[in-house]
Amino acid sequence: MPSSQNQQVQPKEQSSEDILNDALLFLGGKPVVESEIISYGDLKLTVAPKLISRRTLIELGAGCSLPSLAACTISSPSNVPSLVVTSDYPDPIILGSLKSNVERNQALVSPTCKLHCRGYEWGQDVAELLDLLPNPSITGFDIVILSDLLHFDASHDALVKSLSLLLAKTVDARVYVAAGKYTLPKVVSSFLKKATDAGLRGASVSLSFFQSRGIIAYGISLPCSVKPCPETSHSQC
Repeated sequence: MPSSQNQQVQPKEQSSEDILNDALLFLGGKPVVESEIISYGDLKLTVAPKLISRRTLIELGAGCSLPSLAACTISSPSNVPSLVVTSDYPDPIILGSLKSNVERNQALVSPTCKLHCRGYEWGQDVAELLDLLPNPSITGFDIVILSDLLHFDASHDALVKSLSLLLAKTVDARVYVAAGKYTLPKVVSSFLKKATDAGLRGASVSLSFFQSRGIIAYGISLPCSVKPCPETSHSQC
């Protein structure tokens, strides 16, 4: 029998949260806790609001479904949506790949979130998608994600129609849009104009830039509601 001194002790595998907490301790901070305020040494910082907690979310043209899967698998326990629907064009190959990604990662999905995969062609009837919502009285999804779709400029009208049909009729419903650097600014502007003309309104449209591995992308948030304006038939925030 080998002695205990000769046995190698396998190091405990650390999760990303463990590593982040260790980094905070090294810098004199405290481990991250589920609180509205966190501390780094003497600093007291307010945590950003949890944008997807217990909300319903749908992604159009999901491709490999990274945003959808990230939302229901790696979000913090207090910031997990209650429902995620990942969708793409109902072609057997496209949808087959999407379903494979969902099935492969199903075990990682938070137990408090329901994940569905559906085929959907932009601009078409959304009844099957709305049927997935937890309550028949709910008019739409709290969050709609369009990730890297704006370069399909010939489909902008169909995308905007889908947004109008899928987005919940509430003041805090949101559309989150990301576009790669190959999407020309005039194409982004054209989409935003079509969305505005369709009644998607917000107090402001924020256009931010971020860089990751040399790729520049636009991050666009469209705060929307469908409360009628007294003066017009459009909606307002």
